[in-house]
Amino acid sequence: MNGFESEQPKILVVDDHPSSRMTAVALLSVEGYDVLEAESGDAALESVVDSNPDLILLDVMMPGMDGYEVCRRLKQDEQTRLIPVVFVTALNDRRARLRGIEAGGDDFLSKPFDQLELSARVRSLVGQKRLNEDLDHAGQVLFSIARTIESRDPNTGDHCERLVAQSKLFGEFLNLPRPELRDLMWGSYLHDIGKVGIPDDVLLKTGRLTAEDWEIMRQHVIIGERICQPLRTMRGVVPIIRHHHERWDGSGYPDGLKGHDIPFLAQVFQLVDIYDALTSDRPYKRAMTPDESLKIMMEEANKGWRNPDLMQKFVDFVSSRAIAA
Repeated sequence: MNGFESEQPKILVVDDHPSSRMTAVALLSVEGYDVLEAESGDAALESVVDSNPDLILLDVMMPGMDGYEVCRRLKQDEQTRLIPVVFVTALNDRRARLRGIEAGGDDFLSKPFDQLELSARVRSLVGQKRLNEDLDHAGQVLFSIARTIESRDPNTGDHCERLVAQSKLFGEFLNLPRPELRDLMWGSYLHDIGKVGIPDDVLLKTGRLTAEDWEIMRQHVIIGERICQPLRTMRGVVPIIRHHHERWDGSGYPDGLKGHDIPFLAQVFQLVDIYDALTSDRPYKRAMTPDESLKIMMEEANKGWRNPDLMQKFVDFVSSRAIAA
């Protein structure tokens, strides 16, 4: 197993037919995998919790809970969503494969097994799973840094947590697709991560910032971009980090982007960010009411700082929340 880490990869074989499990176990054991077995969907879910396998070879048709439901539950759980699931289907069963895709399956194998195909697909998916875990761990480190930055500034309180919640609601109001909604929520958490590179005498300054201080402070979006850019999972988040201080008329920073050149998710996040700042208590100001905050934001939109159409949608969003409350 030269391509893997020293720990032996674990494969869970789920099938209600003992003969089918024995065949898969025999083929995989020869390849050097640690192979576990489960005879039902319920047993599979229990085994996943106990063993955390690197891949699941999952039969489709089983009594009780079928393979599709097992897969759906695994992919909906934050703790197991990264485990690759390979459905075992009858040869050329197109309908079963379509249902498997809808359930979140990662690949398909046909019975009887071809040893070379089984070996190649399992090796590839186990490698991909471990890479995804590395990326996931790196993302968790970034979120920890973001929380540390927030704790350095006593003025903001639970600013990031509020932004994540409000961004999710506004994104849903705009009917954003799920990947963009995720990027918006992650961007809400990580938008100021670049402040880790801003000196404390500027970041925590209690008096008015000088022109030189502002120049340093504005670098946080560049620093944040550099921190997150190497991660593939942050591809949709980076534009939010870099451009959430741009203005519709081009007077913002760092690039002076104008109008629709400003990434849309950065525009969406910016409205949520400003609204939260206005409606929150700070040591230097009282929290404004929603109406007062929206009035200020509309005035800024009229100055040309915000996308007027998006600003109106944000007003509609806040109004709908107030009515619902």
